[in-house]
Amino acid sequence: MNVRYRVELSQAEREELSALLTGGKHPARKLKRAQVLLAAEAGVDDDTIAATVKVSGSTVYRTKRRFVEGNLEAALSEELRPGAERKLSGREEALLVATACSSPPPGCARWTLELLADAFVKLTEHGELSRETVRRRLAENHLKPWRKDMWCIPKVDAEYVARMEDVLDLYAEEPDPDRPVICFDESPTQLIGEVRQPIPAQPGRLERYDCEYKRNGTSNLFVFLDAHRSWRKVKVTDRRAAGDFAQCMRDLVDLHFPGVKKIRVVMDNLSTHSPSSLYSSFPPAEARRILRQLEFHYTPKHASWLNMVEIEIGVLRTQCLDRRIESQDRLVSEIAAWEIRRNATGDRINWMFSTEKAREKLAKAYPKLSSKES
Repeated sequence: MNVRYRVELSQAEREELSALLTGGKHPARKLKRAQVLLAAEAGVDDDTIAATVKVSGSTVYRTKRRFVEGNLEAALSEELRPGAERKLSGREEALLVATACSSPPPGCARWTLELLADAFVKLTEHGELSRETVRRRLAENHLKPWRKDMWCIPKVDAEYVARMEDVLDLYAEEPDPDRPVICFDESPTQLIGEVRQPIPAQPGRLERYDCEYKRNGTSNLFVFLDAHRSWRKVKVTDRRAAGDFAQCMRDLVDLHFPGVKKIRVVMDNLSTHSPSSLYSSFPPAEARRILRQLEFHYTPKHASWLNMVEIEIGVLRTQCLDRRIESQDRLVSEIAAWEIRRNATGDRINWMFSTEKAREKLAKAYPKLSSKES
């Protein structure tokens, strides 16, 4: 054992290392250094630490030395050793970053550290470049080219702004019983049954259920939400075709809001969300009767977050549907109970985004007028 650098941790340092190993996301090399320090304090020899933690003996030595000569932060950090030279110049590092941000080679879904190292060698006079050097330089630039995020990228133009402000102005209006604002959307849900009967919870023991399940098909949820009062309605159907949408609009006029002057309906741009769905489902006179009572307001394309009912659907999934429900009959029953309770408690969506805030926060995205037009 190398006794030159003896690791003696304080209680606070020991707790910090334990917390580092038990929670959160941290670089693997940092976690290994924490393991080295804890093992060294326990009296484990360097060779055993290296074999157990799967690091080199020099890593064990350097980690202990940095702790004794410096502090815990120095022992855990990725700083270069004094006197060590960077293997890449500033221009070469910029080239590496640019390569990582480009498209991967043909036949590859994404860049890997090995691919980047090989590509860099071909572009420069370096004979070789280790994957660790690539990893460190990318980490310094906060790059992980092997990861991607799927994101909805809207086209913010005049049409986008017009639809957004139209919806936001509806939300900002004072409640009008004769002209309610109803947010409407739909969401599929799976029917999932148990293969084996779950074991109920007991004192000192959690409920247990089997990881295996059976899929019993899907159902569709049409969700209505009043933007200005505590009212929501969920209709469970087998599908979400044009006829189902048309029936929902008739229910809105005849069952939920009979006798009002006009119902303003906020919804997204799904192909079935149009007046033509009513004409394809009902006789012309009936379709026109229903449409006279409705006023459609569409959210911008790729901006369904502006529909308040999206938040309500999230609440429904968290409070009611976050479990296995095996049949549509039970689904209807459970949703009905949730709906009655939530309507009775007076819960509403507290919408905070307004037209004024949109103009302030999205000022750069708003269309710019030319000098002649202004």
